Amino acid sequence: MATSMSEPTDVLQHVAIEIPKGSYDSLVIPLKEKMETMTTASCIFRVDEKLREIDEKHYLPQTVSIGLFHHSRDNTKFMEEHKWRYLYSLLNRKSHLEATLDKCVKSLRELEHKARLCYKDLKQDEVPSDKFVEIMLADAGFLIELFLKYGIKGLKRRGDYVFNTSGLLYELRCDMLLLENQIPYFILQRLFEIVPIPNHCKLSLTELAFRFFRDMIPGDHRLHLAKFGQEGNHFLDLIRHCFLPTVPRIKAKQQEVRGLPYNASKLKDAGIKLKKATTEDLLDIKFVKGVLEIPPINVHQYTETLLRNLIAIEQSGPGTTNHISSYVFLMKTLLPENKDVKLVKRKQILTNYDVIDKKQVETLFHRLCEEMKVMENADDEFYYNGLCEQVKEYKKSSWQPRLKTMRPPLKPGYLQRPLPRIVIVLVVLFIVLVFVGALFSIISFFRHKL
Repeated sequence: MATSMSEPTDVLQHVAIEIPKGSYDSLVIPLKEKMETMTTASCIFRVDEKLREIDEKHYLPQTVSIGLFHHSRDNTKFMEEHKWRYLYSLLNRKSHLEATLDKCVKSLRELEHKARLCYKDLKQDEVPSDKFVEIMLADAGFLIELFLKYGIKGLKRRGDYVFNTSGLLYELRCDMLLLENQIPYFILQRLFEIVPIPNHCKLSLTELAFRFFRDMIPGDHRLHLAKFGQEGNHFLDLIRHCFLPTVPRIKAKQQEVRGLPYNASKLKDAGIKLKKATTEDLLDIKFVKGVLEIPPINVHQYTETLLRNLIAIEQSGPGTTNHISSYVFLMKTLLPENKDVKLVKRKQILTNYDVIDKKQVETLFHRLCEEMKVMENADDEFYYNGLCEQVKEYKKSSWQPRLKTMRPPLKPGYLQRPLPRIVIVLVVLFIVLVFVGALFSIISFFRHKL
């Protein structure tokens, strides 16, 4: 009886021994990677060659390389030593540096497969596994420490190269806006949870990053923080969220509407008013009762680079909406000539005009539209087709006779309706002549009497 009762126990113990932990892990890892492959979409792309050929400098880092595509660029190598100094400063803020470093490396190895999938068309042999961990660790550590020093008083040290070199922070921001120069945001989030953060820092990683980039994002910063905090793939994607419109889209009745019917000057001649919108959300353009309300755009040195890379996201990512591309196309149709640019400048729709070359501002939206794919496929890709249809219908109903000819505006003093005035002059002249004739007749009569 005792023997029969002990046999099942021996069998159960034997089974437990036959499934070692190593075999379990070897099954889980490929299954995990298979699921990641099926659910992780590429979000960091190499810019289309046609776009790059127009002006390469807007797509390649000039000061710091971030991520896997440009880690070996010669012109950014001088920043590598500063990355490692910042990483050491981050990990050494508290004791147990080696233990923290070990956690970071293990976490990066766990995330390696998923992170590689974020880089479109990245081959395994381009960046070996150990090199991948090294790049991700140095870049993520540098960025986290940079945000901490920028956002929290008392962390910057005297003689800090990054903060004491004139113009370097601006150059870093510009490089960190580039589509090809990104790191997956979940890498930063994971390491931010591991590394020692100063006790007096109450800000999240997203809040720290927003503080660093907010001067480059147009509009109300208080409203943008909520948009920036939405789930994003990388910094440029988070910034793109801040640009997205807050007003509902107007759908067109007819899909063939492509851009505004006339430029700014001709719309003014047609009686359509251009007005600086009270909202600062760049894409919230509205047309209400003959008034086209356009939020102000501040044109800075970095504006073209930022818009080009936002357009590159929309041109590269499958299923991405064309909000930025549509805005740029709309502004191109509004501002084809210098006189149109001057008009919107007077309306304070285009601001900070004098800080850069005027010619560059005048041609900005035309340059941005070169090789842009929006409008080439389905008409509904153009976000503002409904708004443009409203402008077109208003033009037809209220100003059709004038817009048919689109004559240049008449000069002041020119008789737009000469016939009524001529008639009045002729009548007055006739009365004068009759009066003079009658006067002469009376004088002649009295002379004969005398």
